[in-house]
Amino acid sequence: MEAVALRAGASKTTVYRRWPSRSALLVDAMEQAFQPLETPTTGDLRRDLLALMVASEALLGSQPFPRLLAAVIDAAEQDPNLAGLHFELTERRREPVRAVLVEAAARGIISPTVDLELVIDLLVGPAFYRRFVAHRPFPQGYVTDVVDLVLAALGATDARPAGWRPKAGGRSSARKPSTRVARQP
Repeated sequence: MEAVALRAGASKTTVYRRWPSRSALLVDAMEQAFQPLETPTTGDLRRDLLALMVASEALLGSQPFPRLLAAVIDAAEQDPNLAGLHFELTERRREPVRAVLVEAAARGIISPTVDLELVIDLLVGPAFYRRFVAHRPFPQGYVTDVVDLVLAALGATDARPAGWRPKAGGRSSARKPSTRVARQP
């Protein structure tokens, strides 16, 4: 809080008046700097999900968002008040994906009985795992592979390009240098 006061050219008392705790400051910083994504409304489930997931991948790949998010997640583990604020913040960011899925269910593209929260986890979870746990970059086509695999698992109608089939190994698999020895003729 002292660093914030110094940078703002204000007293610590002024900063604490606005943000009673470090937790409140973290949540407000996240809320101000990273607004929820706009909900796409093209009516094309795959296109709308790709737009949301590409934007999420870009956000996860650029600073300072990952650093702030990691700080909020860590602090929320220790502070029950922050945990509640973090939940609200997360729900606001899940809402555009939920809205796209609700619309798809209403149009019969996905089953109306599907667990939408699980689908959101399946769409967003891989990017968070890759960024925060595996610390690996996003390869070309990663988002497309995730969206297409989730849509295939859902049996979504009219949501994939014509002739689409899951790739064996996929573009998102880890690429290791080849250790194969060339055969001699």
